Amino acid sequence: MGEGKGLRLISGNANVPLAEEISDCAVKLVGAKATLAKARVERFNDKEIFVEIYDNVRGEDVFVIQPTSNPANDNMMELLIMIDALRRSSAQRITAVMPYFGYARQDRRTAARTPISAKLIANLLTMSGADRVLTLDLHAGQIQGFFDIPVDNLYAAPVFALDIKHHFGEQDLMVISPDVGGVVRARDLAKRIDADLAIVDKRRSLAGEVDEMILIGNVEGRTCVIVDDICDTAGTLCKAAELLMEKGAARVVAYISHGVLSGPALERIEKSVLDVLVTTDSIEPTPAAAANPKIRRVPLAPLLSQAILSVANDTSVSSLFQHDEVSSLYPELATL
Repeated sequence: MGEGKGLRLISGNANVPLAEEISDCAVKLVGAKATLAKARVERFNDKEIFVEIYDNVRGEDVFVIQPTSNPANDNMMELLIMIDALRRSSAQRITAVMPYFGYARQDRRTAARTPISAKLIANLLTMSGADRVLTLDLHAGQIQGFFDIPVDNLYAAPVFALDIKHHFGEQDLMVISPDVGGVVRARDLAKRIDADLAIVDKRRSLAGEVDEMILIGNVEGRTCVIVDDICDTAGTLCKAAELLMEKGAARVVAYISHGVLSGPALERIEKSVLDVLVTTDSIEPTPAAAANPKIRRVPLAPLLSQAILSVANDTSVSSLFQHDEVSSLYPELATL
């Protein structure tokens, strides 16, 4: 880092274990300067959020680690108040590190008199005093254009590619996009692991209800890897897995960036034909999700800590888009 510029990490309450792991990884790379700042983030009896930062952050480069997962509104408000507290404490630069960006699915108007909530969130973050946003696998890439500040959108695909090669590298793989909208994401992963691509075309009559699924591609005898950015209630995922098995797939696994896993998701996954659901720890799992034998998580801390250090040092973040570059951060996955 440049002379005279300090680095501070601070965590909200949304995913404290991830923040601590990011701090541990960063400390290994740059030393004690990357430890988590001491702060108090709590709620009054009426649920108002109060923040007090104990460490001096004047003139420092501060990274606020706070995914805006469930409860999305509480975690978002907590992030905004933390940014405001840091701005009023004379931090030099404030980066909102949002491993999961809530409201990203509301990136456009879907009907008359509906909001574009992702744009509203971008405005709130900017007006609160954030200088930069660091996130992972935005649901819609165009959300970066909603901001008038820099946005670094990292990808889980490099880490997923390493994990797939480590666990399934000797099998006949085919990457599956669970809908037409995810083809770009699925094609990217397929190229990384040198696999073929198939598509599940789903048709809905109502939100959350799938009427029909059609498979485009031949999956007979192959290990199918479903890839998507969000798994919420797991309805589409589990139905797609059933369709693939009906079409002759040898086995079905899923790689999902953000395990929202709300409502009946855990029960559906438990009863599904999926061998395993692999997700990141962008969202802190509930005890039930953590105990589910079909769900496994790959850590984001090595990737995010390196991205934070790259931002702090004003060096390129784009090298983290390549799984060959990321492999050094995940030595346990780099070898078979």
